[in-house]
Amino acid sequence: MKLLFTGASGFLGQNVKPLLENTYKVKTMGLTETDNFNTDLSKEIPKLTENFDIVFHAAGKAHGIPNSAAEEKVFFDVNYQGTVNLCKALEESTLPKAFIFVSTVAVYGVEFGNNISEDHPLKGKTPYALSKIQAEQYLTEWCVKNNVKLGIIRPSLIAGPNAPGNLGAMINGIKIGKYFSIGGGNARKSVIMVQDIANLIPLIVEKGGIYNVCDDVQPSFRELEIIISKQLNKKQPKSIPYFIAKAMALVGDLLGTKAPINSLKLKKITESLTFSNEKAKKELGWKPINVLENYKIK
Repeated sequence: MKLLFTGASGFLGQNVKPLLENTYKVKTMGLTETDNFNTDLSKEIPKLTENFDIVFHAAGKAHGIPNSAAEEKVFFDVNYQGTVNLCKALEESTLPKAFIFVSTVAVYGVEFGNNISEDHPLKGKTPYALSKIQAEQYLTEWCVKNNVKLGIIRPSLIAGPNAPGNLGAMINGIKIGKYFSIGGGNARKSVIMVQDIANLIPLIVEKGGIYNVCDDVQPSFRELEIIISKQLNKKQPKSIPYFIAKAMALVGDLLGTKAPINSLKLKKITESLTFSNEKAKKELGWKPINVLENYKIK
């Protein structure tokens, strides 16, 4: 079967594409010269010169905090309009049998909580979350209209070699000795191994549906700190008492966005946020990889 992979040059794509090539004939679409279809989906409707059975749409603007209206607009241009333009290109070519969209747990708009399921309302308010919600809604209508099976995956924090984002920041902080655990690092976060995304695709192609994807293990910050420190041959980060971190956060509130910590960041670090993967396991027969046993930072 032929699969079109958008966004294959990013962190997710670099780790998932080689695994998909074991099962599918993969062609890529993206911004690099190495992509089979070199195009900017946020600005144009590409011309597809061949047909595909499956579309795996991972291209998108990752989570971040915009500093202007123009930066906010980019999220919608890339995540929403890029999806619309891709669908229009498929309409002008041949429709696929299945379309799989990489969304995010950010659509729920929750910062804290435990075992959040797919039934939770979509209350995300950030440009990132809203753009993903709009893309999900558009795809739901488009796939029904065109008789295309739709699969939407909502990954939690993704762990893999040279991970970006918050996990990458933790690794770099431990590497240079500027990372400190707070209050024992007891807060838990949902994590998924990047290769699990590849394992999910054949299952979702057959079934369709919307799924949270994360490991059964909901590791604590401390557990992640320990496995990262061991791989870097570094001492485990020292733990700052909560009351000291709280005082630092209050100062950060006064200093503004450039402060290394503020009350909101402190709350995110010290309160758990976990998601349920029961639907994916029950409906797809999916068995996630244990993050704490298998995560390699390089």
